[in-house]
Amino acid sequence: MQNCSRLLFAILISLSFNSFAQKSQMLIARNSVGKLQASFAGKEDPKKQLGIITEGLKSIESAEQDNKTKNWTETWAIKSYLTSYAAIIETDVTASFKYFDSSVSAIKKAKSLDKYEDPSGLIKASEHNILIKKQERGNLAYFNNDFKEALDDLKEVSDNFPADSTLALNTAICAQNVQMYDESLEYFKRAKDDSIKNPAVFQKMAQLYIAKFDNETAVKTLEDGLALNPYNHNLTNDYINLLLDTENYNKAQSLIENNLKVEKGNKLLFFLYGYLQQVGGNNSTAVLAYNKALSTDQNYFDALYQLGLAYVNIANDALKKSEADKNAQYGSLINRAQFSLLRANEINPNDKRTVQLLIEIYTRKNAQDKVQELKRKLQEF
Repeated sequence: MQNCSRLLFAILISLSFNSFAQKSQMLIARNSVGKLQASFAGKEDPKKQLGIITEGLKSIESAEQDNKTKNWTETWAIKSYLTSYAAIIETDVTASFKYFDSSVSAIKKAKSLDKYEDPSGLIKASEHNILIKKQERGNLAYFNNDFKEALDDLKEVSDNFPADSTLALNTAICAQNVQMYDESLEYFKRAKDDSIKNPAVFQKMAQLYIAKFDNETAVKTLEDGLALNPYNHNLTNDYINLLLDTENYNKAQSLIENNLKVEKGNKLLFFLYGYLQQVGGNNSTAVLAYNKALSTDQNYFDALYQLGLAYVNIANDALKKSEADKNAQYGSLINRAQFSLLRANEINPNDKRTVQLLIEIYTRKNAQDKVQELKRKLQEF
């Protein structure tokens, strides 16, 4: 009986000691959290902070092995908190991401427990730190052009920090590069709605809307971009071209005229103005505009081709008149068309339209040798 009493007493002593040890380990871990927070406030050396974290993690490792404390949310909350900060502080990349993985696992374990709660906010702070680390990892992949790898991390971080326009922009670019166009548009819109002014954002958004055949929204997007970036060269060009593609000629002409007051030497604007005049039947005005463009760049192929076509149109109109010298006018205009088209053909000898128009001119002139030569060339294309 006495031996039994002694055995029972020994068991009780052992249980009491184990319980005390559990509490001591958790107390050390809690103290480590407090010390770390005080260290942050005091802006102490990162090495000292890692030392505090290491001390706390040793105690948590013991708590993880105990049948009682391993089921406490606090155990895993402290572990996630300490390892998430270690992931940020640690300068060695491999060690840093080892801490990161440990923190992610600890949060997952804490949330899997039946009595999950986060009264001290340790889990919330850990999740914030993990997002910081994910942004770092995503940015690293982004700048290495590994857009697929970067997208998942940057997307999650952007969803948690929607007011960060740079983050939204980088996420959109990643999505665009992996051909996830709907998601790309979503994050471009987020960057735009956060008052970003970068003209490239509006250009890319417009391109995505055009790909979705939503030209109306594309036009509105470019207009928004131009409101923030007046007379921006690239935005203006995209806007004019879209207006032309959608046959909104009056709006395009007004825009070109306004921009020519600012960019008086812009060959593209003169070319587009000439094209609009030509579409409207004002070939003589178109000729003036094309010549303006060519005065800036005498090898401007598009202007040379359209100039030749405009001369052909004016020549055709001359024949319809009742003037006595209409044949002389016609001949002079056809010669000008020929000269312009020959220059265009020198610059781009493989352009079918130019060769076909030259064949028409030589046919009118009854220059059959030239016609046959160009027809043989056309068959080679």
